[in-house]
Amino acid sequence: MNNEKFYTVGIGGAAGDGIREAGLHLAMMLHQLGYYTFLSFDHPSLIRGGHNYSRISFSKEKVWCDHTKLDVLIAVNSETVKLHEKELSDNGVIVVEESYLDETKEVAAKTIPVPFSVLTEEQKAVPIARTSVALGIFSFITGIPFEKMRELVQKSFEESKVEMNLGLAENGFRYAEEKAVAKWTEGLSLGERNDATEIVDGNEAVGKGLLASKLNFFIAYPMTPASSVLHFLAKEAVAREDLKTIQPEDEIGAINMAIGVAYSGKRTAIGTATGGFALMQEAFSFAGMSETPLVAVVSQRPGPATGVPTGTSQGDLKFLVNSGHGEFPRLVIAPGDAEEAYYTGALALDLSWKYQIPSIVLLDKQLSESAQTVLFEPNKIAHEEAKSWNDDGKPYARYRDTEDGVSPLAFPGTPNAVVKLTSYEHDEEGISTETPELVTKMIDKRFKKRDILMKEVSKYETMKIYGDTSADILVIFWGSTKGAVLEAAKYLTKPVKLIQVLWMEPFDTARIKNELQSARMIVDIEGNHDAQLVSLLREKNNISPTHTILQYNSKPFDPVELAAKINALIA
Repeated sequence: MNNEKFYTVGIGGAAGDGIREAGLHLAMMLHQLGYYTFLSFDHPSLIRGGHNYSRISFSKEKVWCDHTKLDVLIAVNSETVKLHEKELSDNGVIVVEESYLDETKEVAAKTIPVPFSVLTEEQKAVPIARTSVALGIFSFITGIPFEKMRELVQKSFEESKVEMNLGLAENGFRYAEEKAVAKWTEGLSLGERNDATEIVDGNEAVGKGLLASKLNFFIAYPMTPASSVLHFLAKEAVAREDLKTIQPEDEIGAINMAIGVAYSGKRTAIGTATGGFALMQEAFSFAGMSETPLVAVVSQRPGPATGVPTGTSQGDLKFLVNSGHGEFPRLVIAPGDAEEAYYTGALALDLSWKYQIPSIVLLDKQLSESAQTVLFEPNKIAHEEAKSWNDDGKPYARYRDTEDGVSPLAFPGTPNAVVKLTSYEHDEEGISTETPELVTKMIDKRFKKRDILMKEVSKYETMKIYGDTSADILVIFWGSTKGAVLEAAKYLTKPVKLIQVLWMEPFDTARIKNELQSARMIVDIEGNHDAQLVSLLREKNNISPTHTILQYNSKPFDPVELAAKINALIA
């Protein structure tokens, strides 16, 4: 525990032990008590075995990122103790499976032994549910009364699972009570949640944003860490007549199918990890040439090749900004948290149809799989209809060269319209051409759309500014590093302006240059080896940061460690 009433709980076990679910249910209980939470999940690329670990940081103030230092460690197995005992705070405790006491005897003074398996068997519950015993233990040692604990658990589980998990939590609470287990805090606040916030991870958030922008089809082949976008939308599709999800044979099939669906007039998105998106490059260029509105939700993980499949990385920024071959306008936005993922999903789908361009929502594993307290406000989403064709008696030209480059849309089956779709260079009617004058004309036509988008860019949040806006020390960052940077800012020793870049393509050159040009010191923070945002800053603004803080070990930044590195530079 620290003086700011900021707490962190870790829960560890093996794959198949329900560790992420345990962390999510604890976060939901804390959310009901009025706490802001941030839940991360770390796991290897295994179906069973290997170390799985959830970590929840929570406070009555906004929590941007989880912290390494632990107040409570809940260990379903002995490996968890061995891996995380060193992360305990001075007053931290370990709640450990009793049968592992011999293996964890070196930290016996800090342990609360609990017979998870025995208490689970007494309830005749499945072994994977035994982490719910810990919910009762946690409630007791933090001063949550028994009846309040029951209420919190009941609201945190699906109706079909409440009875079993409530019984396990009650067993845990009564066990701690009978053993007179020591409390580790003076008691948590028992406030009530009275707003519309919820606990959502980045993948679910972007899925909800797509739905808010009238998504009709989501097509994806599962690939960590993007898979749960498909899982979420597939569940949503069960109750929605206007939404369909498809899992084809591979990533190439997914994007080609999506182009066909969008051609038919349905608002369509795809999802994959960066390795899967590498397979989609030819088809992504096809979307650019054919001016097909399409959104790709792409989540980064460390590469190259298979890399670290369940790690996090920001190593694919330049790949995504330059994705596809040839030159064509596209939109690339990199949200930094779940709330931004929601609004970005909606905006990307809307702008794809407004400008008839492919768009990318760029996530990473840390953002995709971490859950946090969010507030979604659908009324903030300003939906715009696509430019549609009205039969004027003239032959329909799919690629009509208009003043803004955006051609009126018609779809197969529209009376009096022959709707062409082609990967070849073409004239306004979609007839293939190799005539130099027509090639030049059509390339210029497509890029007029980017020019118009850049003229309207001030309407959108292409960047955000935090901290001391008058400071001449500036920290610049993008993507999920936002959480660690804003949390680290609470520990900085000097005033600092913090700039988050959201739009990577098109790049808001003028606005970013205006913020950077007067800085005495610019510190770039990224989760990659080559400081890829720096490359964009040099290319677009001819500005280079004075310092970089880079991390590329497949793990996210720890806020306290990051603060120490920033303080060392600005001292």
